[in-house]
Amino acid sequence: MRQQLRSRRAPTFPHGYRYRLDDQDEVNQNYLADEEEEAEEEARVMGVRNLEEEEKEEEQKEEEEGQGQPTGNTWWQKLQLMNEYLWDPEQRMSLARTGLILVIYFFFYASLAAVITVCMYMLFLTISAYMPTFTERVKPPGVMIRPFAHSLNFNFNVSEPDTWQHYVISLNGFLQGYNDSLQEEMNVDCPPGQYFIQDGNEDEDKKACQFKRSFLKNCSGLEDPTFGYSTGQPCILLKMNRIVGFRPELGDPVKVSCKVQRGDENDIRSIHYYPESASFDLRYYPYYGKLTHVNYTSPLVAMHFIDVVKNQAVPVQCQLKGKGIINDVINDHFVAAGTLHDAEEARASRM
Repeated sequence: MRQQLRSRRAPTFPHGYRYRLDDQDEVNQNYLADEEEEAEEEARVMGVRNLEEEEKEEEQKEEEEGQGQPTGNTWWQKLQLMNEYLWDPEQRMSLARTGLILVIYFFFYASLAAVITVCMYMLFLTISAYMPTFTERVKPPGVMIRPFAHSLNFNFNVSEPDTWQHYVISLNGFLQGYNDSLQEEMNVDCPPGQYFIQDGNEDEDKKACQFKRSFLKNCSGLEDPTFGYSTGQPCILLKMNRIVGFRPELGDPVKVSCKVQRGDENDIRSIHYYPESASFDLRYYPYYGKLTHVNYTSPLVAMHFIDVVKNQAVPVQCQLKGKGIINDVINDHFVAAGTLHDAEEARASRM
């Protein structure tokens, strides 16, 4: 506008009047500047109001959405955090890792698993499922004693059946698999005194020799259902643990020998063994393992303590004796050690 005014030919005015016109132009410019500032301020105020309204609308939406979520939504928040940890769509990350790192991890662990799998496969190719590659023989071989007794202390009173009835129950349960009818049905009658060697592939089923309950005679529970505990003459059974491929050396069967461990040897004046040879016959060896020798029945030796001192504890030791069997192991001097306490009142102490 100022340019337009200047382009016209205006009448001449006094010099002082011209200064007054310039002052009026400055006033007009200041007025326009004030109006622009007011407009900007109004725009800012409107923007703040709009932001506040948007925030309120978002809060209302969140409240409406929260009404559909379960109250006490701590678990819901944890689930959301877990989902974000598994996959964050904004940063395109999984498990707080980028895709490249995950691919590297995948191939690393897959390669590790493949190496381990190949090594295990090669190892199993060298191992037979039927015959151990390396056999660590325990010398002497381990044995098991029945009836079961805590700490191998056999304490009982002849006149009180409750003190020895649990021994009878334990023996009866253990000998169920040795019943004559069951042995005749499952196993074969083998000639005594020689190994029962069976040729053929190692995965072929093997036959087993009979060991009948009647072989134990007075300790079979057939003639005396109380196994001698009612008369103060207890029976104790001993079984040698199975060792795959084991054969007694030089064809001599392993024998059992029992005596007083410490104290007066006359505390045990008489012991009867069943079978009478007090040995594990050769016909029950070798053992071919549980996969092929399914019906194998371990042989037993029964010790019948006929005459044991009454009313005192008698420590007893039993040893396996045979060629190649060592009994002087430092940490196991005796194959079996226990105490019999036979009272009239009978007590039998360690086996």
